[in-house]
Amino acid sequence: MSSTSSSHRLMSCANVGVPCEIRGSQVPRIWTPPLRELTPATSYGFGVIDFARDILCEPLDEWQEWAAIHLGELLPDGRPRFRTVLLLVARQQGKSHLARALIMYWMFVEQVSLVLGLNATLSYAKEQWQMVCQTAASNPWLSEELSTKAVRATIGEECLTTQSGSRYKIAAANRRAGRSLTVDRILVDELREHSGWDAWNASINAMNAKRNGQVVAITNQGDDHSVVLDALRNPALAYIETGVGDERLGIFEWSSPAGSDPTDLEALAQACPDLGNRTDPDALLGTAIRAKTAGGVELASFRTEVMCMRVALLDPAIDPDRWDACATDKPLDLATIREKVALCLDVSLDGSHASLIAAALHEGRVHVDVVKAWSGYGCTKALRVELPQIVAKVRPRVVGWFPTGPGAAIAADMTEKRTKGWPPRRVKLVELRADVTSVCMALPVLVNGEEIVHSDDPMLRAHVGSAQRLSRGDGWVYQRKGTGPIDGTYAMAGAVHLARTMPPPPPKVVLL
Repeated sequence: MSSTSSSHRLMSCANVGVPCEIRGSQVPRIWTPPLRELTPATSYGFGVIDFARDILCEPLDEWQEWAAIHLGELLPDGRPRFRTVLLLVARQQGKSHLARALIMYWMFVEQVSLVLGLNATLSYAKEQWQMVCQTAASNPWLSEELSTKAVRATIGEECLTTQSGSRYKIAAANRRAGRSLTVDRILVDELREHSGWDAWNASINAMNAKRNGQVVAITNQGDDHSVVLDALRNPALAYIETGVGDERLGIFEWSSPAGSDPTDLEALAQACPDLGNRTDPDALLGTAIRAKTAGGVELASFRTEVMCMRVALLDPAIDPDRWDACATDKPLDLATIREKVALCLDVSLDGSHASLIAAALHEGRVHVDVVKAWSGYGCTKALRVELPQIVAKVRPRVVGWFPTGPGAAIAADMTEKRTKGWPPRRVKLVELRADVTSVCMALPVLVNGEEIVHSDDPMLRAHVGSAQRLSRGDGWVYQRKGTGPIDGTYAMAGAVHLARTMPPPPPKVVLL
């Protein structure tokens, strides 16, 4: 179920010409519906709200109250309905306040045996732990629940213990997190930073013996490196859509809709529930304008951290919005301008994919098209067999490849095994060696200026979306390691370079 709060817009247009104030949305855009009506009898979240207001004297904001009620849903037998909770929201919206209220409620009201706080680094986890210790020690009611030796601050052994025996320990997100412990509740901060499963598996399995266990992961949105977040978010979304899957996995996501403009305050309000309260709309909008103008990593970071939108890469080599702007539903038939066509091929790092891309400079813009793509291990064998026929049919002016990369696998067939008919007459073979950085760096510039035209091929879109920068001297190339296949991006960049640098075709001979 997706919803936008009807009350997130506050009309304050007393003065003519002053825009209506946009308030952050209390209700997340995406959320797992409850199994039954939520009341103080069916959700411990109401207790969290009362505890924060009456005991901590730090009332929760409206969105935090909503989150507490829904993540605190109980099954008829009293166990938390959600074994695992994903709570996604933009930065600086009050995540730490909500986390602290949950931790202290679990300790001082529910009196669970052990709460584990997990963060990317021990220093970050310790900041939250210190705030909990200070809050408890300075509170007239909670301090009575602490003994004189309640706080153990030894590095690596940090622990807060109440007189009832409830403990709060912390750990860094690594393979040792939670091992040798039996944990009742886990508070994970910034799950987006988990690029592997070691920390998650170590901590979550420490809760196996607890029937009332619950892990609450409060995080911002991530990118392709956020392995654990993606692995949990995708089935949580699928359950909302189909009702099939793990009903004890819940998601509550404040985020801007996909494709939203960074300067759209209503879209920002769906990701920033604190907008109009502590979050200044004018300041946020100013940051959005700068990010939109800058593009690249600045824009990608704004989308993840402020709009809480899923992006493929935080440092994309090619801006995805600018790439989309270059798409057309009426691509030019390159067969009509064969004398301007350049082909370039490339192979993925693991040899499981290969691409042959065509490009031609026509009326000031470079038109690109996917000629052929091969997939599967051993696909370079099929490439070598089929390439001569394809080139003979397309009849380009030039065929290029990158012999210093994975394309070395087909270098011998391109240059040494010259057989009858290869290369075809009037087709020049070009090795792209010394110009790799300039070839790679030129393509995003052309995309930004909408000097590229493409048909939005799905394969090429995926490869462009996986390409990020890898510094090389004073320039950069596309990073092959740690990403999906990007041979399509390399092949396109090479084809574009060849199309733009080839000499004009010779004049046609007219017989009188």
